[in-house]
Amino acid sequence: MTRIIVQPTDILGVVDVQPTFMPGGELPVAGGHEVVPVINRLLAGPFAHAFATQDWHPPSHASFAATHGREPYETVVLHYGEQVLWPEHGVQNTPGAALHPDLDTARIAVTVRKGFHPGIDSYSAFFENDRRTPTGLDGYLRARGFRRIFFAGLATDFCVAWSAEDAVRLGYEVCVIEDACRAINLPTTDGRTTLDDARKRLHAAGVGFVRAESLVAR
Repeated sequence: MTRIIVQPTDILGVVDVQPTFMPGGELPVAGGHEVVPVINRLLAGPFAHAFATQDWHPPSHASFAATHGREPYETVVLHYGEQVLWPEHGVQNTPGAALHPDLDTARIAVTVRKGFHPGIDSYSAFFENDRRTPTGLDGYLRARGFRRIFFAGLATDFCVAWSAEDAVRLGYEVCVIEDACRAINLPTTDGRTTLDDARKRLHAAGVGFVRAESLVAR
């Protein structure tokens, strides 16, 4: 196995590691709880720098199925394009919306809250779902001199994938730590899954896929 040396200009992006996405949460990702110890080992070991994202939706958010009187996982077209409708999750100031209590946050310097505008969802750490409105994370990372981002968290096929794609578009070198992520993996109309589609897009964008054990401190 090829070892990857984590450099001072590398940062770990911890995406949506929140109880709302864990088994028993409002929008559970299968095996979501399994990413926490892997991420904690990365934070205690090779990565001196990290940022986190946090779903932080107001009640009756536009991405919630109940807001539209529809069933979860249906799709609708909103003013910015197609939107999957989700169960209510990550609602502001609820226990499910907090960062996971077992997550080691000592090296997490900044947390970006996503999806807090009522009328637009936000999968990416960098942009709202219109793919134009910035969160401000890019400015922070550039000011700190980070050039390579390793993503971990939930879910591989949505918030991790969109964050990774946008990071590439902004000029960063990007890797996804496969065993530190889990996917929602919804079926698609062509017989594939959302994870299949995400992996195809990420490979085409030049995103690398690595495993946690390959990452070592400088």
